[in-house]
Amino acid sequence: MIDFVKVKVKAGDGGKGAVAFRHEKYYPNGGPFGGDGGRGGNVYFEVDTNETTLTKLRFTKSIKAEDGANGMTKKMHGKDGEDVIVKVPLGTMIRNAKNGDLLADLTKPHQVALIAKGGKGGLGNQHFATSRNSAPEYAQPGEIGQSLELQLELRLLADAGLIGFPSVGKSTFLSVVTNARPQIAAYPFTTIEPNIGVVQLNEDQSFVLADMPGLIEGAGEGKGLGHEFLRHIKRTRVLIHVIDMSGFEMDPIEAYEIINAELKKYDLELEKKTQIVVANKMDEESAKENLERFKEAYPDLKVYETSTMQHKGLDAVLYATYDAIQNAREEVEEDKTKEEIVVYHYEGKRPDFEILNLGNHRWKVESEKIDRLADQVNFDSAEDTYQFAMTLKKMGVDHKLFEAGARSGDQVIVGSYIMDYQE
Repeated sequence: MIDFVKVKVKAGDGGKGAVAFRHEKYYPNGGPFGGDGGRGGNVYFEVDTNETTLTKLRFTKSIKAEDGANGMTKKMHGKDGEDVIVKVPLGTMIRNAKNGDLLADLTKPHQVALIAKGGKGGLGNQHFATSRNSAPEYAQPGEIGQSLELQLELRLLADAGLIGFPSVGKSTFLSVVTNARPQIAAYPFTTIEPNIGVVQLNEDQSFVLADMPGLIEGAGEGKGLGHEFLRHIKRTRVLIHVIDMSGFEMDPIEAYEIINAELKKYDLELEKKTQIVVANKMDEESAKENLERFKEAYPDLKVYETSTMQHKGLDAVLYATYDAIQNAREEVEEDKTKEEIVVYHYEGKRPDFEILNLGNHRWKVESEKIDRLADQVNFDSAEDTYQFAMTLKKMGVDHKLFEAGARSGDQVIVGSYIMDYQE
């Protein structure tokens, strides 16, 4: 499958703060001098219009950003970890594979989504000097970077889609009217993946055009790559139906009827989409006679005559397509019942921790962030334990425990550790 990929991502961990002291001439009793750790690198996903499938990520098991460097002496800050930017096609939906939550729906060119945030660097011992302890031998560990498993789904977003049987000239059409460079050859199924490009009519008028793989009879029932790409066609606003009017491969009337029957069989809504009908290969000798027969069969149908090889008749098709796209957009705006595209999934800011009452004077602090911090604390060190307790107090854990009913002597579970609560 080219449009479903699972991948694990891991943001960089923050660097450790440094424990250091100033030992220089004229400063015999210098104070704490340790610098802060650098921030871990973030993992971003960015839309790249040159990408059309998720194939490049198909065999990628994991993506990891760089860790932040540790702090140094002389209050020198550790270097921040390098960010990772993953390039994906327009229309990529990113979900949390564990629970299915939608994290981002990338629907605009060059759109960027922050998916995994790097951990903060730990503070150096310079920050922990107090009147009680002017030479602290404690520095914070860096925070652990976010990690999660993602499910990526390509949801091709194009204003217009080129449809028709294989080898009717769709790929040539796309290459001529856009900057896309699809594979083109004189045999069926050259296109096995959607190609996409931008049609620029002028400074103010443009639209995204996709070349769909050639449909075949039975596509509506899933034959060939039918369902995979009919699903993409469903998301376009307008269809450009390209017909080989030379009739060398298939009778044009039969081809037109089969394609529309397949669209209807897959989804009745596809039948209602605006179609720009293009009679291609009009430079062939038999094309004019076939076009006359076609018009007799469909006298009320507007047909645009083109020759993609000779670049003739294309402008009229493009401007008609643009007008149809604008009309389709207006209809969607008027229909308020239609589902809107989600650009970002936002649940609001979650609390850093939750307090659970386990009964019998026992409490649990539920927090991934605090659990990660606790795992890095040396509880055999009084200084480390004290600073960890101060961190919890600054985060408001003590206050929330008291509000929940905790009193001196109660046990508080943090991660895999048990601490005594003092008011």
